[in-house]
Amino acid sequence: MPPKKYDAIYLRLRHDIESEKYPYGSKLPSEHTLVGIFGCSRNTVRRAVGALAEEGYVQPIRGKGVLVIYHPREQAHFSIGGIESMKEAAERNQVALTTQVRDFREATIDAALAKATDFPEGTEVFALTRVRFLDGEPLILDYNFFRRDVLRGLTAEIAEGSIYEYLEKTLGETVVTTRRRYTVERATEDDAREMDLRGYNCMMVVSNKTFNKDGVMFEYTTSRHRPDHFVFYESAQRRPS
Repeated sequence: MPPKKYDAIYLRLRHDIESEKYPYGSKLPSEHTLVGIFGCSRNTVRRAVGALAEEGYVQPIRGKGVLVIYHPREQAHFSIGGIESMKEAAERNQVALTTQVRDFREATIDAALAKATDFPEGTEVFALTRVRFLDGEPLILDYNFFRRDVLRGLTAEIAEGSIYEYLEKTLGETVVTTRRRYTVERATEDDAREMDLRGYNCMMVVSNKTFNKDGVMFEYTTSRHRPDHFVFYESAQRRPS
């Protein structure tokens, strides 16, 4: 099954659900109809619908079709279950994203960073600090480490756009898996300098370890979010014991 076909169907259906072409409580067109619309196999449609179900957009009901269970939300939100760039998340939530690079340098992982990031000691990386503005307001402070042998030719200019877009479309790399850790931590002087904390003394912190198709961890990122603006949603399915 061509991955691009599956991705295109999944993204199209997700957009149609989020834009309320298929509103909450309605049903998606039948599998037979979707096969005709997209000119693909039943298996391709089933995988796309399965991905939507895993992310909480729909619920297949045996003998009754696929029910839309997605509720539009007013706040920008980020899905825990999937992997998407900040640019993709901003576009999906229809907010304007601007990124400013505060620091961009080449570095070598020392013993302390190896312990913090899980990169092997001696790994050559790009070390970045970026501030993310959503609708003109600075709301996220990112600390990124990317392996230089994977993110070949990365520049500060590219980092102000979409690093994942560069990684996938220019370098031909494939992002497969990410492991995340969520913590609430005290706000730092850097947080206060880069963002208006609105009186908050803590930050929502998301740490990511991301792997490519060869199982190589190429990214370690810590994103520090102002707590009043972001809500993270997760959809889970209970499996029979």
